[in-house]
Parts: sequence; structure tokens; C-alpha cells
Amino acid sequence: MISLKVFTRLLLFFFVYGAFSSFALAQQPTLPTVIPSPAADSLKLTPKPFVLFDSLNYRFIGDGNFTRGNINRTLAVARAEIIVNGPVISVSTNPRFAYGKQNHVLAERDAYIDLFIDVYKQKRVYAFSLATLENSNLRGITLRQLAGVGLGLRLLRKEHHTLSFTNAVIHESTNFRSRSTVTTQRNSARLKGSHTFLENKIRFNHITFVQPSLADISNFRWNTVVSVELPLTKWVTLRTAFENTYESIVEPNRKKNDSRLTVGIAFGNRP
Repeated sequence: MISLKVFTRLLLFFFVYGAFSSFALAQQPTLPTVIPSPAADSLKLTPKPFVLFDSLNYRFIGDGNFTRGNINRTLAVARAEIIVNGPVISVSTNPRFAYGKQNHVLAERDAYIDLFIDVYKQKRVYAFSLATLENSNLRGITLRQLAGVGLGLRLLRKEHHTLSFTNAVIHESTNFRSRSTVTTQRNSARLKGSHTFLENKIRFNHITFVQPSLADISNFRWNTVVSVELPLTKWVTLRTAFENTYESIVEPNRKKNDSRLTVGIAFGNRP
């Protein structure tokens, strides 16, 4: 059996050891308790999915003019304006078709379609590419095709007024009905603006293309469209438009300049 003396020494040893251990633990710094918070979890942001396009704007327009009497004139023009926007790329197209007769003889049967692809269009300076296809009974063109690239500059961007200028180098090929095909490279400069007045009760839009040939200065053409619009509702707009077109190279017995005035209506969510 353990003697009283040995038992007393063991008891004294455990007492001193326990006291020393308690003192050592008391001297250690107490670490704060970390409690997970919702705010900390919210810092772990989930990456946003890539979005190529996020909005669609469109308008469908029908206009024309009609006269009866010594000259019987009928002209109907159908066109669309469609823009698909995204954070990086914007795609737009403005197809149109014109059909007209004068004294019961076919004048216009003209089709046109274009495609513009803009990169970072919301910036002040942006890049773009374009391509168009068209034919024109009025000007004796069986097929015109062009494509090119360029830069755009936003000259003015306010709530009621916008103005932009673009410049591109394009390759163009035009097949005429009776004369030989004309192929050339052009500089294509465009000025486009939109202006609203009287708290958006009147809109004034204009777009002008000036396209001289880079190889032959005498090969020159321009196109201007000016329109005045009166919004009737959020979706419906009454409009009148004036268009002037000039081409220095035309079919024999064709005039170089054409002008027309039309009245019509537009429907869509694009202002």
C-alpha cells in the first residue's frame, strides 16, 4: 500500500502542476470568436453571365404619294428600322422596298437592304462595318453590292439632340442593265442627326451620305433623307419625308438626280 508520505507528495505535485497550468492558460490571449455574417458571404460575387444582346428597337414605316389627273402617279414605300443592342456589339438594318407607276408605266421597283455592325457604339469613338445589297428599276441597276469598315464619332449626344459622323472605306460593284459593270473603292462619309422640339411633339431627322470614288473623282454619288415626325402615341407616328439622290454614272437616257416627297405613318417602339 502507498504510504501516507508518498500520497502526500503525489497530492502536492498534482496541486502545483494544476495551479501552474491554470496560470499559463490564463496568460494566453483570448482569440475573438468569428461569426459568419451574410455581408461576408455577399462579397463572394457570382460572375454575371455574358450577354451578347440586351435590347431590341424597331419601327415599321409605310408612306407614299398619289396624284390623279394629267399625270397619274402612284408611289408606295415600305421600310423598317431594326436595331439590336448589346454591351459590346450593336446590329442594325434598314430594309426598304419602293414600288411606283407613272401614267400606268412601271417606274420604281427598287429593293434595298443593309447591315451595320457597330463595336462599342455607346462610346464617343467607335468602329463599325457595313454591307448593302440593292437593285433599282428607276435607275436601271440590276444589282449593287458594297462592303466596308470605318470609324464613327459622336459629335453631339443630349436628351433632345444627337449628331454623329462616320467615315468608311468601301468596295462597291454595280451591275447596270445595259452598260458595263462599274467596280470601284469609295470613301463613304455620313452625317446623321435626330432632334426633338416642343417636349417631343415634333421630331426632325436627317441622314446624308457622300460617296466619292477613290480611283475616279468624277464617279460621285450622294443620298439625303430628311423627315419631320409628329408622334400620335407612344407607338404611332405621323411623318413626311423628302429624299434626294444623285449619281454621276447612270444608264443612258436616265437623269442623274432623283427627288421624292412622301407622307406616311410609322409604328414601333423606336423613337
